[in-house]
Amino acid sequence: MAFSSADLFASSTCSIVTALKPRNYSGCGVIPTFKYAANKIGNGNNIIRCSFSQPRRRPEYIPNRIPDASYVRVLDTTLRDGEQAPGAAMTRPEKLAIARKLLELRVDVIDAGFPASSKEELETTKLIAQEIGNNNNNNNNVSDEYCCGYVPVISACARCIRSDIDAAWDAVKPAKLRRLNVFISTSEIHMKYKLNKTPEQVLKLAKESVSHAKSLGCDDIEFLCEDAGRSDKEFLYRVYGEAIKAGATTITFADTVGYNFPTEVEKIMADLKANIEGIENVIISAHCHNDLGLANANSLAAVCAGARQVEVTINGIGERAGNASLEEFVMAIKSRNDLLGGLYTGINTKQIVPASKMVEEYSGLSLQPHKAIVGANIFSHASGIHQDGILKNKSTYEIISPEDIGLSRTNESRIVLGKHSGRHALNSRLLELGYNLDKTQLDEAFGNFKAVAETKKFLTDKDIESLVSKLSTIRN
Repeated sequence: MAFSSADLFASSTCSIVTALKPRNYSGCGVIPTFKYAANKIGNGNNIIRCSFSQPRRRPEYIPNRIPDASYVRVLDTTLRDGEQAPGAAMTRPEKLAIARKLLELRVDVIDAGFPASSKEELETTKLIAQEIGNNNNNNNNVSDEYCCGYVPVISACARCIRSDIDAAWDAVKPAKLRRLNVFISTSEIHMKYKLNKTPEQVLKLAKESVSHAKSLGCDDIEFLCEDAGRSDKEFLYRVYGEAIKAGATTITFADTVGYNFPTEVEKIMADLKANIEGIENVIISAHCHNDLGLANANSLAAVCAGARQVEVTINGIGERAGNASLEEFVMAIKSRNDLLGGLYTGINTKQIVPASKMVEEYSGLSLQPHKAIVGANIFSHASGIHQDGILKNKSTYEIISPEDIGLSRTNESRIVLGKHSGRHALNSRLLELGYNLDKTQLDEAFGNFKAVAETKKFLTDKDIESLVSKLSTIRN
């Protein structure tokens, strides 16, 4: 079955957007001005599309619901799941620096670590809870007119083991908004070979663990089924249902090994909503891995089917092929808001590139040049046809603006002069360098340029100036 935008819209709970003031509105957010236009999509039903004449502020944080049905929470797990990528271990100062950057990005939830794994992890998580979880650092430059007292939720992971939960609670307790993320495997292969437990034992552990987290005084509990994508659905319904009864406020579907397709994820979301008692009282979250290259597509499918939290990492780092990428998910939501029925996040996108560079440096994991959104080549153009279009109008070949993600680019960095480049691109660079050639001179320079370009990956400004020096040219 093909995965299409029409399919998403046809079954999406986010297809219709209302302009009503959210219930329990705190007065903190900007209520958008909507411009409506009726459109026919897919099966011909009228879909209301909207554009916003002013930015929307994040809704009031309530653990088990979101006052604005169009808002998608972003949980960043760079410091926990991302650091589990081979070779990506980070020091305490590096993790604190990234946590501060996540504050500037304005993520909703920071998965700060796995405190039971070591004393160092516990202390680092606690330090993040103390500093970032109270927004005490005045050097973060996060207080703008849309921040409105924003403080991220600080979360810590724990297995369904009492000592894990105790350690996690000790670590996050200093934060203003704190969460415990309790997880257990639910797939047959994990229960049999990893846990060596029966489904009934797993069910009992899940109930007891969420209850224990609740007894500690935690009122924001996320319950995650590891390898949910390969789990028996009927068993998933039971486990999630018991977790909700025990006090879970968010339930997370984890495609731990990147096994699922977007159409499957969409169907699973619908099945969860239809078969779990009490699910209307919690947030549904999606945690997708990228083993088949579908983590971002699966995350988008999940939110279009009703999930209202996604779990991502900066640059998509993580175990094996990594996790869903924060920058890809957020910019997909922002760029295709017209298709997604008004969904939005609270992310400050101008911090995307600075955050990406920081994580690349501290993790030691280099970005591919063609990495979506933040790769070095994303705003570079080598083909003559593309260069001609970009020089005439940037939107011919760029669907997002570099400035929107915190990047400033000149024509020099956009236009890569090489063997595929045309006359227009060469002349544009010559003018930037101060050379105004007549037609005869440009023809000669272009011929020389093509000859040199066949021998090099690309030409530098010095190469271009060398070509001009061989002509009878007047420099402006």
